[in-house]
Amino acid sequence: MRTICFYFQVHQPYRLKPYRFFEIGDDHNYWDDFSNKSIMRKVAEKCYIPMNNLLLELIHRNNGAFKVSFSISGTFLDQMQEYAPDVLESFQKLVATGHVELLNETYGHSLCALKSESEFKDMVHSHQQKIKELFNGYTPKVFRNTELIYSDTIGKMVYEMGYEGILTEGAKHILGWKSPNYVYVNSLEPKLKVLLKNFRLSDDIAFRFGEPKWSDYPLTTDKFVKWINQIPQEEEVLNLFMDYETFGEHQWAETGIFDFMKHLPEAVFAGSDFGFSAPSEVIAQASPVGMIHVPTPISWADEERDLTAWLGNDLQDEAFDRLYELEKRVKKSKNPDIHRDWNYLQTSDHFYYMCTKFFSDGDIHAYFSPYESPYEAFINYMNVLSDFMLRLKEEEQASVAN
Repeated sequence: MRTICFYFQVHQPYRLKPYRFFEIGDDHNYWDDFSNKSIMRKVAEKCYIPMNNLLLELIHRNNGAFKVSFSISGTFLDQMQEYAPDVLESFQKLVATGHVELLNETYGHSLCALKSESEFKDMVHSHQQKIKELFNGYTPKVFRNTELIYSDTIGKMVYEMGYEGILTEGAKHILGWKSPNYVYVNSLEPKLKVLLKNFRLSDDIAFRFGEPKWSDYPLTTDKFVKWINQIPQEEEVLNLFMDYETFGEHQWAETGIFDFMKHLPEAVFAGSDFGFSAPSEVIAQASPVGMIHVPTPISWADEERDLTAWLGNDLQDEAFDRLYELEKRVKKSKNPDIHRDWNYLQTSDHFYYMCTKFFSDGDIHAYFSPYESPYEAFINYMNVLSDFMLRLKEEEQASVAN
């Protein structure tokens, strides 16, 4: 039987409060607690709670034959504990069914794999420990890097940390004539399996579902099943990867997105030869068809499927370089507040807000940003980073004095 592999990304950043130049040295609290709490509660009511309840119902109704997987960022786990324990409990109930798989990622939803192998490993280890703590000793077998960023080298690092597989984007410029609907292996460590997102069918749900101008609107379960039946018979896995906030937040309940998901498993079982599997099951059961060569990092983002959404201009590069220049000094600190802020300052969203892309992808960037402009995002971030550097310096001077 062929299979559908659903993976949902669950993430909220810790947003920075407006932080002005004259506050540097005086105010060490960087986080917009009001926005972080209110956004978490809003999305909890619109997405997390109703969708978790629906998935639980689908798992029970289909006797475990319906399966999904989640990658839940460490910043989201922290915010659930702080602002939404009811949401955490609903995720714990899902995982307790045995039919929901959790993936590991970087704790801070960080781009550190591009800059520092040691920080990457530290972040992943922290995430492992948090998942284990909150989900009754759960230990993920599969990895998903921040923003689906992947390269041959990143895959090798992930394999060396003990993972069986990794998820990434089925980027056209990497695949060429190949299909994303197979299992591949890393070109440097062939024991690491690679699952590639079918971005066309994923984006039909995640981005186009509620768009009346879309030529295939409205998307029904019958139409979707018809499309998956057109996948050649020898192609054995359909990877549908998307943000969890697709359901109820990006695509409002009024679009019918919850009804679509409610009836999808039954439509798939009745009208196709597809079932549902978790990533580790796909990796264990499907035979790889070959290596996938990714010498330059890819991601899910924008038309290019590259890194330019986060590291595509001088503002982003400056902020990124200044941040990671501090790594060795942060590692020496014994102050838990320093380590917490260092973790949250690495979150990819901060760099995404500085993106200066326009045209086809500009609207998407503007939708997610709390700032009036990328320049405002940069100035605010650098003001915070300047204060963070002062705190490090003061701690180092105090250490020398003692």
